[in-house]
Amino acid sequence: QVQLVESGGGLVQAGGSLRLSCASSGRAFSTDAMGWFRQAPGKERDFVATINWSGGNTDYAESVKGRFTISRDNAKNTVTLQMNSLKPEDTAVYYCAESRRFAGITRQAPDYDYWGQGTQVTVSS
Repeated sequence: QVQLVESGGGLVQAGGSLRLSCASSGRAFSTDAMGWFRQAPGKERDFVATINWSGGNTDYAESVKGRFTISRDNAKNTVTLQMNSLKPEDTAVYYCAESRRFAGITRQAPDYDYWGQGTQVTVSS
């Protein structure tokens, strides 16, 4: 069973930055697509960013494009989400996800097999 542990959430003012990290216990991490999703209170879980197995291909939700950057370090089994120019509407619980079935980028939550426990990001206005 793969375990994903997120860290780096917190409270930040609008315009600020946060860096989320996710550590995977999976032995096949370097062949798996990774993704970040978020869920605001009373809303569905939404796609944020995805990265392919090598880190050479990424995709972002329109709402975060140009502000967020996803990256990975296969030697350390970690994926990172750098969030800049944060807005109050970015407030949500952020989840890291790993796909055993997809090596390429995917925006679809059902394509991911393992999920972290989530980390809260709160952006004040």
